[in-house]
Amino acid sequence: MTAVELEAVVCHEPDESELNHFSDNGAKTVVYQLLDQKSSERRWLSERFLRWRRRYLPVDGDNRRDHGSVKQSGPLVSGAAYCISSCSMIILNKIVLSSYNFNAGISLMLYQNLISCLVVAVLDISGMVSVEKFNWKLIRVWMPVNVIFVGMLVSGMYSLKFINVAMVTILKNATNIITAIGEVYMFRKRQNNKVWAAMFMMIISAISGGITDLTFDAVGYSWQLANCFLTASYSLTLRRVMDKAKQSTKSGSLNEVSMVLLNNLLSLPFGIILIILLGEWRYVISTDVTKDAMFWVVATASGFLGLAISFTSMWFLHQTGPTTYSLVGSLNKVPISLAGLVLFNVPLSLPNLFSILFGLFAGVVFARAKMS
Repeated sequence: MTAVELEAVVCHEPDESELNHFSDNGAKTVVYQLLDQKSSERRWLSERFLRWRRRYLPVDGDNRRDHGSVKQSGPLVSGAAYCISSCSMIILNKIVLSSYNFNAGISLMLYQNLISCLVVAVLDISGMVSVEKFNWKLIRVWMPVNVIFVGMLVSGMYSLKFINVAMVTILKNATNIITAIGEVYMFRKRQNNKVWAAMFMMIISAISGGITDLTFDAVGYSWQLANCFLTASYSLTLRRVMDKAKQSTKSGSLNEVSMVLLNNLLSLPFGIILIILLGEWRYVISTDVTKDAMFWVVATASGFLGLAISFTSMWFLHQTGPTTYSLVGSLNKVPISLAGLVLFNVPLSLPNLFSILFGLFAGVVFARAKMS
């Protein structure tokens, strides 16, 4: 029953035919009094209902206000989901690659993406989600995004292998700078002076952090720099390709679940080719760590988180934009850095700790500058 229909029922007035059952004038008087009382009660209920409806089921002008609050809460919810999945993913990947000393980042990426594909396929078969039918036109449009996606995942794996979590999160600030510059050239979006000042602070923190890093590794830093470029390129390209990809489908739409499946499904052949070319499959077959049951538990959990971060990142990017997507990623560096320092017993010097804290502060300044 709709709100309008419910209101009509509550506001219904007594019919005159109800009095035809009484012939006595005195009885009619009593009945009129009872009906007046009943009508008064109904009017009171109607007023209460209207007040409740305006508060919880707004219509017309109020409806626009309600939609506005939902629209405002959308980025908040999607951003929180993205942060939680992102933080958990980085910590678990660090455990798999460093704590278990697993030297096959591409194989781990392939396993995680395979899990994502299987989970989405099961949800689609069970009718819990709806997945768009893919065609070659859509695949051709999406291919650039997928190539960058694979590069982003692989470079992120190898940077985590060689660099501690705290420094990885600080160095990721460079992604914000690259993304903001890309927005200027690709989307003609201007950044205010506060944003550029915050970016300068990020550069200073990244340079000072690298100089004072007691566990500095040139290979790891190179992988992280590549990851920053690829992550920025991914968010910018994804934003640009989304509308074109929707036009390449039969229905003219492409929901987040379909994008997640498309991204992970297309990454499988790329991963297999890289594993064969780099000879990583020999290591996976011969290493003892793959015989450890707990290793597979952690790796599988990271696979489920890979699906979560794929979904939440696209959801959040739909709600906001590439720069906001990157700045929220910079804000969640605070819990990631603290957790990384505590969980992995990272050796620290006072200047390096100061650089990390300064980088986190620069991320907060950047966020405030973007919100102003």
